[in-house]
Amino acid sequence: MPALAQRLGRAQVAATVAMTNKARALREAGHDVVSLTIGEPDFATPPHVIAAAHAAALAGDTKYPPQDGTRALKDAVCRQFRRDHGLEFGLDEVMISNGAKQVIYNALAATVDEGDEVVIPVPSWVAYSLTTRLIGGEPVHVTCPQNNGFRLRPEDLDAAITPRTRWLILNFPNNPTGAVPSRAELAALAEVMLRHPHVWIMSDDMYAHLYYGDEPYVTLAEIEPRLRARTLTVGGVSKTYAMTGWRIGYAGGPRDLIRAMVTVQGHVAAGVSTIGQAAAVAALDGPQELVAERAAVYRRRRDFVVDALNACPGLSCHRPEGAFYVFPNVAGCLGRTTAGGRLLQTDEDFALALLDEQHVALVHGAAFGMSPYLRISYATDDATLARAMERIAAFTHGLR
Repeated sequence: MPALAQRLGRAQVAATVAMTNKARALREAGHDVVSLTIGEPDFATPPHVIAAAHAAALAGDTKYPPQDGTRALKDAVCRQFRRDHGLEFGLDEVMISNGAKQVIYNALAATVDEGDEVVIPVPSWVAYSLTTRLIGGEPVHVTCPQNNGFRLRPEDLDAAITPRTRWLILNFPNNPTGAVPSRAELAALAEVMLRHPHVWIMSDDMYAHLYYGDEPYVTLAEIEPRLRARTLTVGGVSKTYAMTGWRIGYAGGPRDLIRAMVTVQGHVAAGVSTIGQAAAVAALDGPQELVAERAAVYRRRRDFVVDALNACPGLSCHRPEGAFYVFPNVAGCLGRTTAGGRLLQTDEDFALALLDEQHVALVHGAAFGMSPYLRISYATDDATLARAMERIAAFTHGLR
């Protein structure tokens, strides 16, 4: 067999995908499995969005699109950035991708050379580190401890930056912790970055509309305009409008960076589905009341899950400010044995034993860069969450 590329040795399967596959295999074997592994809204895509896609298809909007996105969607993205954050972008400062994940790949592939460093506060979404390694970069993880609300401290950020640093990746509300810095804390991070003009900044705001604070969510380029010239602000319709399968992500940033990212995309995937882009226009420009209504549902689910987990022996769960994840600490369960006779030494042991013995699937914290924790997605219906919490409680009460 001919050889495969050496870079594949750096391409690992994300733990979220691995645990989802394990859960699927158990379900196919006939078990009643509750899966809380994937960050996918359980709501339906709004009907007016589906209608817009249907109308576009009937109207013949089915040809090759521009590689950087249709004019209609880029205009809608510009309006969204202006409406939500007061950010002004020209059409050549915006691009559309096949989901925000491709935005991230495009940006890193266009700027990171072999051995360049990417600063990633952890816990973090697994894709940041995996993509950095795949293209030959070096992830530099900066711990965001629970005693600081899982938020990045300015002094830790400053210490992590070297002459080889190419990017800082920020993600708020955070996946997996739901953490969101205050305006003052974000401004303090901006002050650090003003001292390091050689570093690009990525602000992944995918969960911006799932923020439960009293003040509106603010993004980095909004709070510190002096950083706008090297900040890439990332968004999408997947989480806000329950459109994960439509695969529409977007970004606004410096013209030269966007141009380079479009070049990368042109060689990887060319353009993005015209039908999906028409749907995204309807989502961004259409009625927005549903966004707040669904965010209120997520907030209620958050409170239910946090309270239920904190009632379990050995678990301690921080109440997050946004997104639809919780990140409970399982230190009090380690060193103990399950009802099925398994010794729990790590958070991964906990996750695997819980899946085997109670058929609840979640992801261990080590996959996101911090142990001993678990990531639980509460983007599912109330009855499923209640069943999952009952099983987790039974599991923890059975430890000895």
